[in-house]
Amino acid sequence: MKTVEELENLMTQPSAALIDDLVKLEGNIMVLGIGGKMGPTLAIMAKRAIDAAGLDKKVIGVSRFSNGTLKDELESAGVETIACDLLDEDELKKLPVEKNVIYMAGNKFGTTGNEHFTWAMNTYLPGRVAEHFKGSNIVAFSTGNVYPLVPVYANGCDENHPVAPVGEYGQSSLGRERVFTYFSQRDNTPLAIFRLNYAIDMRYGVLLEIAKSVFNETPLDLSMGHVNVIWQGDANEYAIRSLLHASSPPTIINVTGPETLSVRWLAKEFGRLFDKNPVFVGEEQENALLNNASKAHQLFGYPRVSIREMIEWIADWVANDGETINKPTHFQERKGEF
Repeated sequence: MKTVEELENLMTQPSAALIDDLVKLEGNIMVLGIGGKMGPTLAIMAKRAIDAAGLDKKVIGVSRFSNGTLKDELESAGVETIACDLLDEDELKKLPVEKNVIYMAGNKFGTTGNEHFTWAMNTYLPGRVAEHFKGSNIVAFSTGNVYPLVPVYANGCDENHPVAPVGEYGQSSLGRERVFTYFSQRDNTPLAIFRLNYAIDMRYGVLLEIAKSVFNETPLDLSMGHVNVIWQGDANEYAIRSLLHASSPPTIINVTGPETLSVRWLAKEFGRLFDKNPVFVGEEQENALLNNASKAHQLFGYPRVSIREMIEWIADWVANDGETINKPTHFQERKGEF
Protein backbone atom coordinates (compact mmCIF):
# COMPACT_ATOMS: atom_id res chain seq x y z
CA MET A 1 0.00 0.00 0.00
CA LYS A 2 1.43 3.32 -1.10
CA THR A 3 -1.54 5.68 -0.86
CA VAL A 4 -4.24 6.62 1.62
CA GLU A 5 -6.83 5.47 -0.92
CA GLU A 6 -5.32 1.98 -1.03
CA LEU A 7 -5.13 1.89 2.77
CA GLU A 8 -8.75 2.94 3.27
CA ASN A 9 -9.98 0.55 0.60
CA LEU A 10 -8.34 -2.33 2.48
CA MET A 11 -9.49 -1.09 5.87
CA THR A 12 -13.14 -0.79 4.83
CA GLN A 13 -13.38 -4.15 3.08
CA PRO A 14 -16.11 -6.13 4.88
CA SER A 15 -15.70 -9.78 5.78
CA ALA A 16 -18.25 -12.47 4.95
CA ALA A 17 -19.07 -12.68 8.68
CA LEU A 18 -19.87 -8.96 8.85
CA ILE A 19 -22.08 -9.18 5.78
CA ASP A 20 -23.94 -12.13 7.31
CA ASP A 21 -24.41 -10.27 10.61
CA LEU A 22 -25.82 -7.19 8.90
CA VAL A 23 -28.45 -9.39 7.23
CA LYS A 24 -29.59 -10.32 10.76
CA LEU A 25 -29.60 -6.70 11.98
CA GLU A 26 -32.86 -4.78 11.71
CA GLY A 27 -32.88 -1.06 10.93
CA ASN A 28 -30.43 1.66 9.98
CA ILE A 29 -27.10 2.40 11.64
CA MET A 30 -26.26 5.84 13.04
CA VAL A 31 -22.66 6.67 13.99
CA LEU A 32 -22.46 9.47 16.57
CA GLY A 33 -19.12 11.30 16.61
CA ILE A 34 -18.09 10.02 13.19
CA GLY A 35 -15.39 12.66 12.78
CA GLY A 36 -12.68 10.91 14.82
CA LYS A 37 -9.85 8.65 13.66
CA MET A 38 -11.98 5.51 13.35
CA GLY A 39 -15.47 6.78 12.53
CA PRO A 40 -15.17 7.37 8.77
CA THR A 41 -13.72 3.94 7.96
CA LEU A 42 -16.21 2.22 10.31
CA ALA A 43 -19.17 3.85 8.56
CA ILE A 44 -17.85 3.13 5.07
CA MET A 45 -17.17 -0.51 6.00
CA ALA A 46 -20.76 -0.83 7.25
CA LYS A 47 -22.09 0.70 4.01
CA ARG A 48 -19.97 -1.61 1.86
CA ALA A 49 -21.27 -4.62 3.82
CA ILE A 50 -24.87 -3.46 3.41
CA ASP A 51 -24.36 -3.02 -0.33
CA ALA A 52 -22.67 -6.42 -0.64
CA ALA A 53 -25.67 -8.03 1.07
CA GLY A 54 -28.12 -6.16 -1.17
CA LEU A 55 -29.87 -4.63 1.85
CA ASP A 56 -32.03 -1.52 2.02
CA LYS A 57 -30.41 0.07 5.06
CA LYS A 58 -28.82 3.43 5.68
CA VAL A 59 -25.60 4.36 7.44
CA ILE A 60 -25.86 7.87 8.90
CA GLY A 61 -22.87 9.77 10.26
CA VAL A 62 -23.30 12.56 12.81
CA SER A 63 -20.64 15.14 13.59
CA ARG A 64 -20.19 18.89 13.74
CA PHE A 65 -18.44 18.71 10.33
CA SER A 66 -17.01 22.13 11.16
CA ASN A 67 -14.09 21.96 8.74
CA GLY A 68 -12.41 19.82 6.10
CA THR A 69 -13.89 17.62 3.42
CA LEU A 70 -15.11 14.71 5.54
CA LYS A 71 -18.81 15.36 4.91
CA ASP A 72 -18.33 15.20 1.14
CA GLU A 73 -16.08 12.14 1.36
CA LEU A 74 -18.63 10.21 3.42
CA GLU A 75 -21.52 11.14 1.16
CA SER A 76 -19.56 10.11 -1.93
CA ALA A 77 -19.15 6.69 -0.27
CA GLY A 78 -22.91 6.42 0.28
CA VAL A 79 -22.94 7.40 3.97
CA GLU A 80 -25.63 9.96 4.79
CA THR A 81 -24.55 12.82 7.07
CA ILE A 82 -26.14 15.08 9.64
CA ALA A 83 -24.30 18.12 11.04
CA CYS A 84 -24.98 18.31 14.78
CA ASP A 85 -23.32 19.56 17.95
CA LEU A 86 -24.28 16.74 20.30
CA LEU A 87 -23.80 18.97 23.34
CA ASP A 88 -26.48 21.31 22.00
CA GLU A 89 -29.73 19.94 23.46
CA ASP A 90 -31.92 21.40 20.71
CA GLU A 91 -29.75 19.91 17.95
CA LEU A 92 -29.58 16.53 19.68
CA LYS A 93 -33.39 16.36 19.96
CA LYS A 94 -33.72 16.85 16.19
CA LEU A 95 -31.76 13.68 15.37
CA PRO A 96 -33.88 10.85 13.98
CA VAL A 97 -34.14 7.92 16.39
CA GLU A 98 -32.58 5.01 14.54
CA LYS A 99 -32.66 1.38 15.63
CA ASN A 100 -28.87 1.00 15.82
CA VAL A 101 -26.42 3.53 17.27
CA ILE A 102 -22.63 3.38 17.49
CA TYR A 103 -21.51 6.01 19.99
CA MET A 104 -17.96 7.23 19.28
CA ALA A 105 -18.11 10.75 20.74
CA GLY A 106 -15.66 11.56 23.53
CA ASN A 107 -12.58 13.47 24.60
CA LYS A 108 -9.16 12.20 25.68
CA PHE A 109 -6.24 14.40 24.69
CA GLY A 110 -6.26 17.84 26.19
CA THR A 111 -8.04 16.61 29.32
CA THR A 112 -5.40 18.07 31.63
CA GLY A 113 -6.34 21.73 32.10
CA ASN A 114 -9.73 21.22 30.43
CA GLU A 115 -11.19 18.56 32.68
CA HIS A 116 -14.70 20.03 32.72
CA PHE A 117 -15.08 19.57 28.95
CA THR A 118 -13.84 15.98 29.13
CA TRP A 119 -16.41 15.16 31.83
CA ALA A 120 -19.17 16.86 29.83
CA MET A 121 -18.31 14.85 26.70
CA ASN A 122 -17.53 11.55 28.37
CA THR A 123 -20.07 11.44 31.20
CA TYR A 124 -22.83 14.04 30.83
CA LEU A 125 -23.48 13.63 27.10
CA PRO A 126 -24.01 9.84 27.25
CA GLY A 127 -27.04 10.39 29.48
CA ARG A 128 -28.59 12.81 27.01
CA VAL A 129 -27.89 10.39 24.15
CA ALA A 130 -29.24 7.38 26.05
CA GLU A 131 -32.50 9.20 26.75
CA HIS A 132 -32.91 10.28 23.13
CA PHE A 133 -32.18 6.80 21.74
CA LYS A 134 -34.18 4.91 24.36
CA GLY A 135 -34.73 1.35 23.17
CA SER A 136 -32.18 1.47 20.33
CA ASN A 137 -29.30 -0.99 20.14
CA ILE A 138 -26.27 1.03 21.32
CA VAL A 139 -22.58 0.19 21.05
CA ALA A 140 -20.75 2.67 23.29
CA PHE A 141 -17.03 3.05 22.63
CA SER A 142 -15.01 2.99 25.82
CA THR A 143 -11.37 2.30 26.65
CA GLY A 144 -9.04 -0.08 28.41
CA ASN A 145 -8.07 2.92 30.54
CA VAL A 146 -10.92 2.03 32.89
CA TYR A 147 -8.70 -0.83 34.12
CA PRO A 148 -5.66 -0.47 36.39
CA LEU A 149 -2.12 -1.32 35.40
CA VAL A 150 -1.65 -5.07 35.89
CA PRO A 151 1.38 -7.41 36.02
CA VAL A 152 2.62 -8.23 32.54
CA TYR A 153 2.51 -11.97 33.31
CA ALA A 154 -1.23 -11.89 34.18
CA ASN A 155 -2.53 -11.96 30.55
CA GLY A 156 -4.30 -8.60 30.88
CA CYS A 157 -7.67 -7.60 32.33
CA ASP A 158 -10.69 -9.51 31.17
CA GLU A 159 -14.23 -8.13 31.45
CA ASN A 160 -14.58 -9.44 35.00
CA HIS A 161 -11.50 -7.62 36.30
CA PRO A 162 -12.34 -4.81 38.75
CA VAL A 163 -12.10 -1.36 37.19
CA ALA A 164 -9.78 1.20 38.76
CA PRO A 165 -9.05 4.01 36.26
CA VAL A 166 -5.99 6.18 36.72
CA GLY A 167 -6.53 9.88 35.94
CA GLU A 168 -9.53 11.92 34.88
CA TYR A 169 -9.76 10.60 31.34
CA GLY A 170 -10.11 7.04 32.60
CA GLN A 171 -12.43 8.14 35.39
CA SER A 172 -14.71 10.07 33.05
CA SER A 173 -14.71 7.11 30.63
CA LEU A 174 -15.90 4.87 33.45
CA GLY A 175 -18.50 7.56 34.12
CA ARG A 176 -19.65 7.19 30.51
CA GLU A 177 -20.11 3.47 31.06
CA ARG A 178 -21.98 3.92 34.34
CA VAL A 179 -24.38 6.51 32.90
CA PHE A 180 -25.13 4.43 29.82
CA THR A 181 -25.65 1.41 32.08
CA TYR A 182 -28.13 3.31 34.26
CA PHE A 183 -30.31 4.20 31.28
CA SER A 184 -29.89 0.73 29.78
CA GLN A 185 -31.31 -0.83 32.92
CA ARG A 186 -33.94 1.86 33.50
CA ASP A 187 -35.30 1.80 29.95
CA ASN A 188 -34.36 -1.74 28.91
CA THR A 189 -32.11 -0.29 26.20
CA PRO A 190 -29.77 -2.91 24.68
CA LEU A 191 -26.16 -1.81 25.22
CA ALA A 192 -22.69 -3.12 24.42
CA ILE A 193 -19.74 -1.40 26.11
CA PHE A 194 -16.74 -1.54 23.76
CA ARG A 195 -13.46 -1.29 25.73
CA LEU A 196 -10.76 -0.73 23.10
CA ASN A 197 -6.99 -0.40 23.15
CA TYR A 198 -5.13 0.25 20.86
CA ALA A 199 -6.41 0.52 17.27
CA ILE A 200 -3.70 0.64 14.59
CA ASP A 201 -3.67 2.45 11.25
CA MET A 202 -0.58 3.20 9.17
CA ARG A 203 -1.22 6.92 9.79
CA TYR A 204 -1.33 6.81 13.60
CA GLY A 205 -1.05 4.51 16.58
CA VAL A 206 1.38 2.76 18.87
CA LEU A 207 3.20 0.86 16.12
CA LEU A 208 3.67 3.99 14.02
CA GLU A 209 5.15 5.84 16.99
CA ILE A 210 7.58 3.00 17.71
CA ALA A 211 8.50 2.71 14.02
CA LYS A 212 9.18 6.45 13.70
CA SER A 213 11.39 6.41 16.80
CA VAL A 214 13.46 3.59 15.33
CA PHE A 215 13.58 5.05 11.82
CA ASN A 216 14.60 8.50 13.08
CA GLU A 217 16.97 7.02 15.68
CA THR A 218 15.32 8.91 18.53
CA PRO A 219 15.09 7.46 22.06
CA LEU A 220 12.12 5.20 22.76
CA ASP A 221 10.73 5.24 26.29
CA LEU A 222 10.30 1.74 27.74
CA SER A 223 8.46 2.78 30.92
CA MET A 224 5.26 1.22 29.51
CA GLY A 225 7.07 -1.83 28.27
CA HIS A 226 4.15 -3.93 27.02
CA VAL A 227 1.08 -3.12 24.90
CA ASN A 228 -1.89 -4.64 23.08
CA VAL A 229 -2.86 -3.55 19.57
CA ILE A 230 -5.45 -4.41 16.92
CA TRP A 231 -5.78 -3.40 13.26
CA GLN A 232 -8.34 -0.60 12.96
CA GLY A 233 -10.28 -2.47 10.29
CA ASP A 234 -10.73 -5.42 12.65
CA ALA A 235 -11.75 -3.15 15.55
CA ASN A 236 -14.31 -1.44 13.32
CA GLU A 237 -15.78 -4.77 12.26
CA TYR A 238 -16.05 -5.92 15.87
CA ALA A 239 -17.87 -2.68 16.74
CA ILE A 240 -20.46 -3.06 14.00
CA ARG A 241 -21.04 -6.72 14.81
CA SER A 242 -21.37 -5.85 18.50
CA LEU A 243 -24.78 -4.32 17.71
CA LEU A 244 -26.11 -7.89 17.68
CA HIS A 245 -24.73 -8.49 21.16
CA ALA A 246 -26.19 -5.42 22.87
CA SER A 247 -28.31 -6.34 25.87
CA SER A 248 -29.78 -5.06 29.11
CA PRO A 249 -28.00 -5.40 31.50
CA PRO A 250 -25.15 -4.38 29.17
CA THR A 251 -22.65 -6.67 27.51
CA ILE A 252 -19.03 -5.63 28.09
CA ILE A 253 -16.55 -6.48 25.33
CA ASN A 254 -12.78 -5.91 25.55
CA VAL A 255 -11.30 -5.28 22.11
CA THR A 256 -7.65 -5.70 21.16
CA GLY A 257 -5.30 -8.23 19.60
CA PRO A 258 -4.46 -11.60 21.15
CA GLU A 259 -0.83 -10.85 22.04
CA THR A 260 0.83 -9.07 24.93
CA LEU A 261 3.57 -7.32 22.97
CA SER A 262 6.95 -6.21 24.25
CA VAL A 263 7.75 -2.65 23.15
CA ARG A 264 11.43 -3.62 23.04
CA TRP A 265 10.65 -6.56 20.72
CA LEU A 266 8.51 -4.37 18.46
CA ALA A 267 11.33 -1.82 18.19
CA LYS A 268 13.85 -4.54 17.34
CA GLU A 269 11.54 -5.87 14.61
CA PHE A 270 11.33 -2.40 13.09
CA GLY A 271 15.09 -2.07 13.48
CA ARG A 272 15.59 -5.28 11.52
CA LEU A 273 13.39 -3.99 8.70
CA PHE A 274 15.04 -0.54 8.68
CA ASP A 275 18.56 -1.93 9.28
CA LYS A 276 18.87 0.38 12.28
CA ASN A 277 19.53 -0.12 15.98
CA PRO A 278 16.75 1.14 18.27
CA VAL A 279 17.70 3.63 20.98
CA PHE A 280 16.04 2.97 24.34
CA VAL A 281 15.58 5.02 27.48
CA GLY A 282 14.14 3.84 30.77
CA GLU A 283 13.37 0.30 31.82
CA GLU A 284 10.32 -1.91 31.51
CA GLN A 285 8.10 -1.90 34.59
CA GLU A 286 6.46 -4.97 36.08
CA ASN A 287 2.97 -3.78 35.14
CA ALA A 288 1.24 -2.19 32.15
CA LEU A 289 -2.17 -1.26 30.73
CA LEU A 290 -3.24 -4.55 29.16
CA ASN A 291 -6.54 -5.99 27.93
CA ASN A 292 -7.61 -9.60 27.58
CA ALA A 293 -9.91 -9.73 24.54
CA SER A 294 -10.49 -13.50 24.40
CA LYS A 295 -14.26 -12.94 24.70
CA ALA A 296 -14.27 -10.77 21.56
CA HIS A 297 -12.20 -13.38 19.71
CA GLN A 298 -14.73 -16.04 20.70
CA LEU A 299 -17.61 -13.86 19.46
CA PHE A 300 -16.04 -12.52 16.27
CA GLY A 301 -12.99 -14.66 15.51
CA TYR A 302 -9.35 -13.67 15.64
CA PRO A 303 -8.36 -10.42 13.88
CA ARG A 304 -7.86 -10.80 10.14
CA VAL A 305 -4.64 -8.75 10.18
CA SER A 306 -1.73 -10.22 12.14
CA ILE A 307 0.86 -8.34 14.17
CA ARG A 308 3.65 -9.17 11.71
CA GLU A 309 1.57 -7.87 8.80
CA MET A 310 1.00 -4.62 10.70
CA ILE A 311 4.71 -4.30 11.46
CA GLU A 312 5.72 -4.87 7.83
CA TRP A 313 3.06 -2.55 6.42
CA ILE A 314 3.94 0.27 8.82
CA ALA A 315 7.67 -0.13 8.24
CA ASP A 316 7.11 0.23 4.50
CA TRP A 317 4.79 3.20 5.08
CA VAL A 318 7.35 5.02 7.25
CA ALA A 319 10.26 4.25 4.94
CA ASN A 320 8.29 5.72 2.03
CA ASP A 321 7.25 8.85 3.96
CA GLY A 322 3.56 7.95 3.99
CA GLU A 323 0.96 10.43 5.24
CA THR A 324 0.46 10.48 9.01
CA ILE A 325 -2.01 11.99 11.46
CA ASN A 326 -0.46 14.05 14.25
CA LYS A 327 -2.40 12.45 17.10
CA PRO A 328 0.06 10.72 19.46
CA THR A 329 -1.38 7.93 21.60
CA HIS A 330 0.67 8.75 24.73
CA PHE A 331 0.70 5.01 25.32
CA GLN A 332 3.69 5.42 27.71
CA GLU A 333 1.54 7.50 30.10
CA ARG A 334 1.41 5.79 33.50
CA LYS A 335 -0.40 8.47 35.55
CA GLY A 336 -3.43 8.95 33.34
CA GLU A 337 -2.55 12.54 32.47
CA PHE A 338 -3.76 13.15 28.90
